[in-house]
Amino acid sequence: MSSFDEIMPKSSVFKNSSVLSPHYIPKTLPFREMQIMEIMKLLSPAIKGQKPKNLIIYGKTGTGKTCSVKKVMEEFEKLNTDARMHYLNCRIYNSRYRILQRMLKNYAPELEKTGFGLPYLYEKLVDVIKKGHQIIVVLDEIDMIKDLDELVYTLTRVNDETQNGGVTMIGISNKLSFKDALDPRSRSSLYETEMVFPPYTSEQLRQILAQRVPEAFKENAVEDSAINLAAAITAKESGDARYALKLLLKAGEIADQNGKEKITDSDVEAAREKVELDLVGETINTLPEMHQVVLHAIASLSIKGSRYSRLEDMEIEKGFLLSGEAYEEYERTCERLKKKARSLRWFKEYINDLEMLGLVTTMPSSKGIRGHTTLIRIGQNPEDIYNITKRNLFGE
Repeated sequence: MSSFDEIMPKSSVFKNSSVLSPHYIPKTLPFREMQIMEIMKLLSPAIKGQKPKNLIIYGKTGTGKTCSVKKVMEEFEKLNTDARMHYLNCRIYNSRYRILQRMLKNYAPELEKTGFGLPYLYEKLVDVIKKGHQIIVVLDEIDMIKDLDELVYTLTRVNDETQNGGVTMIGISNKLSFKDALDPRSRSSLYETEMVFPPYTSEQLRQILAQRVPEAFKENAVEDSAINLAAAITAKESGDARYALKLLLKAGEIADQNGKEKITDSDVEAAREKVELDLVGETINTLPEMHQVVLHAIASLSIKGSRYSRLEDMEIEKGFLLSGEAYEEYERTCERLKKKARSLRWFKEYINDLEMLGLVTTMPSSKGIRGHTTLIRIGQNPEDIYNITKRNLFGE
């Protein structure tokens, strides 16, 4: 029988690999000092008992949005003030009810139990605010909230009904276009202030990695050229700092597996393909169930092939599917899962969300196809997507 001593590497290039985790917040955030200062300025009225303006923060994945806000929260918690900041991940807290319930947890713990109606939660929140409390709620991935218009309307009403305190919303989103789906009244209430986080450049990524290396790895365990290569690959792909950190983490694991004492360019190159699949898997695993059903249907149909693509009068670029046949496959997948299929309108919404995440690509149909339809193509290897969603949905 094998022992753990046999399985574990004899030596490791790592000192503390958790430093490379996307959840790790360093003492300083390079190249985001200006954004952090702007957020702090915006929230400063809360210290005096006044309501700050609502804020929407945009930026691609891995541009430091969440880390910057959490850094501000760290500073805010040091203050002697009645104002409170609450961070909510909207993949988990994805409805008005759940968000109101979580916001009230510290003021009325009994509300964690289900069974209280929305009107009761609303009145309870009004009572809390009337006592002069300032609540700043951070809604990370705000676009995942199913009834965002209703939430914005509710919190706006709370502010209208109270004089002393107030509720401020900080929304974080990867999607510049998500506001287009909002009701005009919600949009004007929510979008009092906007901030955009740009992708990191190659040099900025190099410095971010160089900052983490002494904490994460043993001395002289990473060649400078490997850091430069990881930064260059990431800048070309996306400017996503999380991708760069994961690339270096995976390169270290590969070096350990091969019994090496130093990470080189070849380890970074070997890590590249594995990291891309890992990140795709992480993205899919955090999707709501119905988004995964849609993605599974598209991956399945991509593997089988479009039944229309062989017709002579169709001019469909390789790999693209007609939205109609993709929807039919989605309905069949729902039947297998014993789930009720959503309408075509909702299906299109799911496709838009998946496209924003880079999991699918869409384009309008060409002249060779009768009528107007949308063409859909899987954005990654269909077999990989199929296997991940199959495991999540069917447990296989």
